[in-house]
Amino acid sequence: MMSKASNYLTAVDKRTNLSRKELIKEYIEPGLPVVLTDATLKWSGMGKITPEFFRSNYGQLVKEVGGKKYTIENFVDLMLASTPENPAPYPFNLNVKEYFPELLDEMKPEILYSKSDRVNHPLLPKFMLRGTEVYEMFLGGNGSFFPFLHIDTLALHTQITQLYGSKEFTLYSPEQTPYMYPSSGNSGISLVNIYKPDYERFPLFKHAVPTKVTIHQGETILFPTGWWHATWIPGPSISMGRVQLNANNWNAFVNDNYNSLKMHKPAFALPLLIYSKLLGLVMDLQEKLM
Repeated sequence: MMSKASNYLTAVDKRTNLSRKELIKEYIEPGLPVVLTDATLKWSGMGKITPEFFRSNYGQLVKEVGGKKYTIENFVDLMLASTPENPAPYPFNLNVKEYFPELLDEMKPEILYSKSDRVNHPLLPKFMLRGTEVYEMFLGGNGSFFPFLHIDTLALHTQITQLYGSKEFTLYSPEQTPYMYPSSGNSGISLVNIYKPDYERFPLFKHAVPTKVTIHQGETILFPTGWWHATWIPGPSISMGRVQLNANNWNAFVNDNYNSLKMHKPAFALPLLIYSKLLGLVMDLQEKLM
């Protein structure tokens, strides 16, 4: 259940030495974002994963952005030269498991959003995570920004760790959805350009109250599903995103999958729903025993 206070949130807490029990009680269960300042102290990749690291080790890998292909070597040059007037293409995002799975060992121990890691549970069918990437690396430069205000897909919670540089987040609580003007084709994407809002087209957006926070190298932001967000980058930046699934968003995640299958593969929808509900009970029991 969302906290009523989230509708008036003016700042995101930055917390150090926060236990998992405190994280769950103070932020996850109330549905509030938080920045952890020290969750990556043991990550061997912190301070190692830099633009030059990518250029030297993965320079010839290719990624397409906006219909154009770039090698990582080319893109690193662009991100280092990026300016607000001529920003590097964004988002330049790479599936970690596909492009460089060995880097996952550089980012451990993993940060968990609950007692267990449901998104990596061995009994969770991988197709239920369609359209998303569990581990994702984002590279960007000065002036780059995410092109639209959005909610992350499949009702998944969001975790972003800053490996290099910094990144500014603008967040809007779920209660402000009536001001967001979701697209008719995708209810998780807003039609509003928050950096240049057109109040004649979107007058209700005047009532929206943003919460802004900048995360720096070594910091991790966690925010629950339903929070609208966009990002802006003030300089060369590398961040690692990871989706999170726990008891709080399990039913929404299951229902999203069920509704999708009803449209595309109706014969599989009900069996998946039954299996998912039973799996949720199994996970609940496992977590109670932890």
